[in-house]
Amino acid sequence: MSYLFEILPSLLNGAAMTLQVFALVLVFSIPLGILVAFCLQIHWKPLHYLIDVYIWIMRGTPLLLQLIFIYYVLPNVGIRFDRVPAAIIAFTLNYAAYFAEIFRGGIATIPQGQYEAAKVLKFTPLATVRYIILPQVTKIVLPSVFNEVMSLVKDTSLVYALGVSDLILASRTAANRDASLIPMFLAGAIYLLMIGIVTIVAKKLEKKFSHYR
Repeated sequence: MSYLFEILPSLLNGAAMTLQVFALVLVFSIPLGILVAFCLQIHWKPLHYLIDVYIWIMRGTPLLLQLIFIYYVLPNVGIRFDRVPAAIIAFTLNYAAYFAEIFRGGIATIPQGQYEAAKVLKFTPLATVRYIILPQVTKIVLPSVFNEVMSLVKDTSLVYALGVSDLILASRTAANRDASLIPMFLAGAIYLLMIGIVTIVAKKLEKKFSHYR
């Protein structure tokens, strides 16, 4: 038991970094994904082509490769980021592509008549999206969004590849130093706790949006 209390501070510090990356990626990637999804509703082929290529690249290549590209390859052309910003940029671009596809599917389910009714009521396009379309789309896509959020919790472990002092690096350092598997099991328990919290929040939000059915 004393060993647990000995290693817990370093693991909690690592968990704090993991949560920081997770929170920042979530804050940036969901709005970006929504923006990309609504940009696809604009009838301009060059824009559609650029967005489709972006989504194809982000979804078609491993996230680890994207992390390595941004942190290790871009400096060769004079673009440099510190470890944490590089991780946040890579994760944001990757997850925004997935969120864009999710929201695009949700937007496609909204009847065209609702847009026409909003025009009759003299809603601006922005007001139409904000007050009529987005609340309904959010309810429709919420389960899929939270599936991605839970994947993000686990995928944050990839920042270890850039040397970020996250939960995985902290647990591995302790495990190697002490020749013990306990830090790894404890790290797993912390990840399970984070997933559990996300699940509880997901259920509460789904209940909150249930009146849009």
